[in-house]
Amino acid sequence: MASKVSTAATRAALLEAAREEFAAYGVAGARVDRIAERAGVNKERIYGHFGNKEKLFDAVITEALDDLTAQIALPGADPVDYAAKLTDYYHSHPDLVRLLMWEALSYRGQELLPGQETRVERCGRKTASLAAGRGEEPSADTARMLFMLTGLALFPSMMPQLGRIILRDAADDHEAMRDQVAAFVTAALK
Repeated sequence: MASKVSTAATRAALLEAAREEFAAYGVAGARVDRIAERAGVNKERIYGHFGNKEKLFDAVITEALDDLTAQIALPGADPVDYAAKLTDYYHSHPDLVRLLMWEALSYRGQELLPGQETRVERCGRKTASLAAGRGEEPSADTARMLFMLTGLALFPSMMPQLGRIILRDAADDHEAMRDQVAAFVTAALK
């Protein structure tokens, strides 16, 4: 039993260290040596648990998105509340925002990445929930709406420098930004 605890603890330490490293440096810039050192293990443990750096990155993203899914309910009949809660979540989890941006930069132009089938299924459930809440069948239009809701929620955390340029001192008022996202979604859905 002790080896299972040790294995689980090592895996958890590696994921935590990797999340910090990948958020800071991306896939290409992350160093296995630094992850192992931060986790307090030999770098061979990374390969033993995950296979390679790219698979470790995928595990980090998956774990981060699992947390988001556990904390934010499906959009259902209230996409405005959903977008507001996503805006809050991304604001309080800037490392996830950076991970998603690094993923987009690192894998730009590629088709679906290995291991992303779970994410496709998760988004399918969100699309179905949004459609059901609107009294519709899931469709490409509903999926585009989900994509736009997610993008609106992400944007303030993805582009804080643009917020500072446009909003100046008001850029630091997260609550006002969240309320603006919700108001925008409300107006768009009329």
